[in-house]
Amino acid sequence: MTPEARVAVYYAPRPDDLLAVAGAAWLGRDAETDARVAGPAFPCLAAITGEASRYGFHATLKPPMRLATGRDWPGLCRASERLARTLAPFELPPLAVRNIGGFLALRETAPCPALQALADAAVETLDGFRAPPDEQELAGRRSGGLSPQQEAMLRRWGYPYVFSEWFFHMTLTSRLGEQQIAVWRARAEAHFAAALARPRRVQDLCLFTQAGPDRPFVVAARFPLGGPA
Repeated sequence: MTPEARVAVYYAPRPDDLLAVAGAAWLGRDAETDARVAGPAFPCLAAITGEASRYGFHATLKPPMRLATGRDWPGLCRASERLARTLAPFELPPLAVRNIGGFLALRETAPCPALQALADAAVETLDGFRAPPDEQELAGRRSGGLSPQQEAMLRRWGYPYVFSEWFFHMTLTSRLGEQQIAVWRARAEAHFAAALARPRRVQDLCLFTQAGPDRPFVVAARFPLGGPA
């Protein structure tokens, strides 16, 4: 891990899951291999998925961070593996395409305390590896306006949308206009229909790495959840 590199803790379906295949095709990139993937023949799809593609098909558990001074990649892997062993695999509720403030994303259709517990544990347990955000990063987080609670989260955890402010989502698009939403939601629903019809379990804690600014995030390690069911 170079000083400019970042690492994030994400949920990502396993490569043999139809959801992973559909997500890579939609975004045009497989985060497991960083290879380009042919997607559905929707006009202008690449124009609305560019940013999401750079991050890879995922749901954020602990957001991207640089490693703190004195911390290293092997240490983070060991800590992540220990954490994963304490958490049991669980059933992911059915997912559906939702509009989140103009962004389309996959959201769970029923509450899932195990999802929240997984994200909370990742944020708290691995926080000692996080370098504090610089002023530019803080300004960027605040640019959209934060509630007092979100500001407190930003100051303590380096990100405003954790714990009570967190929610599971797998981003599919950039921000869309009102007329675009209906069109692209229908297209996304059709594209993901077969994958979303299948049950799935959350079985891994994933580390994604980004070599430098504007570089893509790729899957660097998977740690199977191994706690008692």
